[in-house]
Amino acid sequence: MKNYYVNNNAQLNGDHEVHTSDCIYLPSNRKSLGQFSDCKPAVTEAKKTYSKSNGCKTCCSACHTS
Repeated sequence: MKNYYVNNNAQLNGDHEVHTSDCIYLPSNRKSLGQFSDCKPAVTEAKKTYSKSNGCKTCCSACHTS
């Protein structure tokens, strides 16, 4: 289980990226999503706040779509 966070600031394409707590790109302006076994439920949780959420290419590559 890892701790997941969503960036409160959108990327240029409008996505709010989901990161693990150990990601080198973990933003300081973030919302905690909780602990999950993988990125899919974390992105689902992030979409409750930000409908355009996406996994980080570095730490959540399985959930990175754009």
